[in-house]
Amino acid sequence: MYNPFFLEEIAPSGIARITLTRVDVHNAFNDALISELTSALQGLDEDPRVRMVILAAKGRSFSAGADLNWMKAMAGYAEKENLEDARGLAELMRTLNELSKPTLALVQGAAFGGGVGLVACCDIALASEEASFCLSEVRLGLIPAVISPYVIAAIGQRAARRYFLTAERFPASEAYRVGLVHEVVPAEDLETRGQRLAQVLLAGGPSAQKESKDLIFAVSNRAIDDDVVEETAVRIARLRKSPEGREGVNAFLEKRKPDWAQD
Repeated sequence: MYNPFFLEEIAPSGIARITLTRVDVHNAFNDALISELTSALQGLDEDPRVRMVILAAKGRSFSAGADLNWMKAMAGYAEKENLEDARGLAELMRTLNELSKPTLALVQGAAFGGGVGLVACCDIALASEEASFCLSEVRLGLIPAVISPYVIAAIGQRAARRYFLTAERFPASEAYRVGLVHEVVPAEDLETRGQRLAQVLLAGGPSAQKESKDLIFAVSNRAIDDDVVEETAVRIARLRKSPEGREGVNAFLEKRKPDWAQD
């Protein structure tokens, strides 16, 4: 079924791809896109065919953040309506951040506001040398509220204190320096590098990757106390006796590919 906001594809390899296609408005968000994208991500998360998700975009911009017409409409909302609207975007960010499958952002152009949030919510982000980033909210008298937990987790409090307050536009090289993206590549190499990295991700055990994401969320910013030590021991013991854990170890010892990585 045609979607006016993005294309959704699932390859036989298990690589799912969502490509933003609102080129005429620089892939900006509105309430309909937010709802549709949230539903699409939830569907991919539940689809057993899907091993990983690539998030990309067409046109000059990855995403310009909020659509201008949507912003005009929000200006006339009552506080209750604004709260419901904000909750929709917050749910999109949480859905992407907590997706049980690996996620990879390919950022080919400008990412502003909520577009930066999408990048921060993905497990891995690659950027073209032509990409740029901006947390522009304060210039509109607003704050990057619902994306803030994910952006701060990516770039740290110190960088956030600069870019949240100045709304400066910064290049891909600076996004790499502060940790928002993992690699910066020439524009013509972005897709090739993304596909190579996707193949690397497909070599990992699906359950192990899900458990690894859960592990990161569970132990981050916690003191290494008896509870954390015990919890990590319980987690690895459970995985060792799982079917996937047994298959992975046996495949390694037998010098063969595990069943999830067969051609």
